[in-house]
Amino acid sequence: QKVRRKRYGRYDRRGIIPNRVSIDDRPAIVNARKHFGDWEGDTVIGKSHKGALVTLVERKSLYTVIQAVLHKTAGAVRNAVKQALTPHKDRVHTITYDNGREFTDHEGMAKDLETRIYFAHPYAPWEGGLNENTNGLIRQYFPKHRDLTTVTNTEIENAMNKLNHRPRKSLGFRTPYEVFFKTKTSLTVALQT
Repeated sequence: QKVRRKRYGRYDRRGIIPNRVSIDDRPAIVNARKHFGDWEGDTVIGKSHKGALVTLVERKSLYTVIQAVLHKTAGAVRNAVKQALTPHKDRVHTITYDNGREFTDHEGMAKDLETRIYFAHPYAPWEGGLNENTNGLIRQYFPKHRDLTTVTNTEIENAMNKLNHRPRKSLGFRTPYEVFFKTKTSLTVALQT
């Protein structure tokens, strides 16, 4: 693959992720959002690239999990994904990422979670649109000017609870928590969060 030359004489230094599997090879049923277990993953970067949040969204229920990492390295991201999704391992069939270098250890992640991992096309953020939208919601709790190395587990849990207990129009005004766990949340709990 040719190195893409950018404007003003800069080169794309992202490189190619070895052994990546294209989104074109992903089963068609994943696009339909008819069954649980298909996730999208991405990272949210802190101020001056200090710290990051690894975000994963289940495509059918919109259920979101977040893990903080001090550095956006492949090893740190692999550990964060493993820690975030292991409690839901029985509901992890596929994960789709963008082409960020932090996902170069995708083969290790696939082995850890016994799942298949796919990558969107380069320069096609709409192929991971659900996660991009969720990252926008996450920015309500962790703004761009925030140094993410200072984020506490309590803050992350609070943000996840608020996101997962927020009624969504696309889910018939049910919450991601209700859809993911096939349960009913009382209205007062949803309104308090």
